[in-house]
Amino acid sequence: MNHCCSLLFSALAIMLTACGEVAQLPFSAGVGVNPQLPAPNSTLIPTVNIASPVGWSEHGTPIAAPGMVVNAFAAGLDHPRWIYVLPNSDVLVAETNAPPKPEDGKGIKGWFMKWMMNKVGAGVPSANRITLLRDTDGDGVAEIRTVFIEGLNSPFGMALIGKDFYVANSDALIRFSYTQGQTRITQAGIKVLDLPGGAINHHWTKNVLASPDGSRLYVTVGSNSNVAENGMDQEVGRAAIWEVDPKNGSYRIFSSGLRNPNGLAWEPSSGVLWTVVNERDEIGSDLVPDYLTSVPDGSFFGWPYSYFGQHLDERVQPQRPDLVAKARVPDYALGTHTASLGLTFSKRNQWPAPFDNGVFIGQHGSWNREPRSGYKVIFVVFKAGKPIGDPIDVLTGFVSDNDEAFGRPVGVAFDKRNALMVADDVGNTIWRVTSRFTNSVDPNWTKSIDH
Repeated sequence: MNHCCSLLFSALAIMLTACGEVAQLPFSAGVGVNPQLPAPNSTLIPTVNIASPVGWSEHGTPIAAPGMVVNAFAAGLDHPRWIYVLPNSDVLVAETNAPPKPEDGKGIKGWFMKWMMNKVGAGVPSANRITLLRDTDGDGVAEIRTVFIEGLNSPFGMALIGKDFYVANSDALIRFSYTQGQTRITQAGIKVLDLPGGAINHHWTKNVLASPDGSRLYVTVGSNSNVAENGMDQEVGRAAIWEVDPKNGSYRIFSSGLRNPNGLAWEPSSGVLWTVVNERDEIGSDLVPDYLTSVPDGSFFGWPYSYFGQHLDERVQPQRPDLVAKARVPDYALGTHTASLGLTFSKRNQWPAPFDNGVFIGQHGSWNREPRSGYKVIFVVFKAGKPIGDPIDVLTGFVSDNDEAFGRPVGVAFDKRNALMVADDVGNTIWRVTSRFTNSVDPNWTKSIDH
């Protein structure tokens, strides 16, 4: 790129960050079981509102809700995005970022998206590894850190069934052999099946969750675009949750029309599958709410043709009225552009009310909203297996008064002592959150770890 083009693109970037519309509704309007859905507000220049990443100061931490305590379980990681806790209490962290996507960065819009990813701290090369963290003395801080598996391809979701450890790379589901207590896997993994990848691979993160009986795996596959602007031929098998038979590598589409599903979890009382989904961009700061929803077998949620049920997205042509007619309304709106990613159900009788029945959600934070949204961990209360009421802030303080991002929360999971673990991919830290009555050193902790 010559100097003149560089100056032109720099000027364009400044213009994009300075222009765009502003939300006309309060953020709360896009939250809950009955969100407000105003008319779309498409603009020539999309709304861009970015919190520049700066990382945490030496003693900086997020702000925990009253009655909770937060500490750094492990710091100095390389873009930690997802967490999995093994039966012996070891904590696995996917240190990962986007794979090369040579066809996803062409033209002015493509250049701008690359610039934006760099601006928010997501443009660094992927470490392509899973790291093991072990708290040997039960003080809530990892003393042991080892490379568990390396040489992966933008890994994300993880699941253990017996001695089979599964990793969802950006383009394939891989199986490794695992023995409890081991701190490193060196043998090559075995490919179970290919996952949609390719030269665009717009939403590259693939999560994986085992069924309660271990007979099936559920894999999230995000769309290859915002609203199918690359053509539906680029969306085959995408915007969906797959049900995989790990024994023979076969799969079927379990649920579809989900623009970018990430977190997956089983609701404890009903055994129903739930997910959080990132909805579409570029139709205004007040649209479209990301959401939390149950996922019935065979369900369709509208993408790309409609959102939140049968609200048409007129940018998508030709339409599919047959599909729109059966588009399911999500259970609970999480607010517009929050980038809700992590999801885990609370442990009953282990956390004080109201945190004893519901879900913790990691919200990575917006780029396409003014004012910004997300950048926190929230809790949504459940009653009779369904979400109710307003979300409760659990961890905040990820953005400074000067619009700088100390961190951005992603994956959430419970450790074996019922503390909430939070992956922070800009702060390069795993945070550990406890209620005050559980925030103590367990003298019997080492008995649970197989050295």
